[in-house]
Amino acid sequence: MKNVLLIGGTGYLGGAVACRLAGADFSGERRPALNYSLTLPTRRRERVKHLAVLPAARIVEADVHDEATLARLMVGQDVVINLVGILKGNFQRTHAELPGKIGRAAHSAGVSRLVHISALAAATDAPSDYLRSKAAGEAALKAAYPEVTIFQPSVIFGRGDAFLTLFAGLLKLAPIVPLACPGAQFQPVWLEDVVSAVVASLDHPESRGQTYPLCGPRVYTLRELVAYTGKISGHPRPILGLPHGLSYLQAWAMEFVPNGPMTRDNVRSMSVPSTCPAGCVLPFGLKSMPLEAIAPQYLAG
Repeated sequence: MKNVLLIGGTGYLGGAVACRLAGADFSGERRPALNYSLTLPTRRRERVKHLAVLPAARIVEADVHDEATLARLMVGQDVVINLVGILKGNFQRTHAELPGKIGRAAHSAGVSRLVHISALAAATDAPSDYLRSKAAGEAALKAAYPEVTIFQPSVIFGRGDAFLTLFAGLLKLAPIVPLACPGAQFQPVWLEDVVSAVVASLDHPESRGQTYPLCGPRVYTLRELVAYTGKISGHPRPILGLPHGLSYLQAWAMEFVPNGPMTRDNVRSMSVPSTCPAGCVLPFGLKSMPLEAIAPQYLAG
């Protein structure tokens, strides 16, 4: 049995990876059990009781930003997967500094495999702090642990997501939708396809030192995604696309709303297409599921 440390394993994507490795998915469907023993660090154990029931899973309270704590967590681990990510907050600490700490700790502990989740369009010259911090994290990891496997997904959709589900909630309440960045381009990838790629990489030694973009089969504008969400959720609404200046102003106002859905940095991120190169497919022979085959299962009605 291999020991796997899932850093960020209690979040949306991390929880799905944990469930797959433990032989179940988020909906409770049983899958073939995999030969892994999981450690999931979290700041607050009571928030992740749904994962504590997973077989061969150990929930530990820990601050993964503390290097001494990271070193202790790495002891005896065969695989480390970093799934930590935020859309607002201290990007430098979370996306740039933490991956470097993880890489150094994994190298010192002799961990045999390290997998990291980054973001599509991450670049040192990107227009947003979010994307630049993701690029800095990749660079720090490669410097500390050159054989790291990196995945760069586009926006992830699936049951319980903070993407289409968020739009569905807004459409239910609003008679008209003033939409920032309506022409922003995305190539949404299904949650379970991302999970499949991460898990499959553990059985593909050629993935060491490689970076893989992850996308679904089709590119959409944000306007198209919101309109489709309204259609299948039963709440179609007129969409008022905002120009750049008003998009930026709307995002600025949202920053004063607790748990607001958008920031000015999000607007800057959306100025770069979150799409894969033409002809790009999922690695390891995996096939991506179209959004239209999945979204109605959790948005209809």
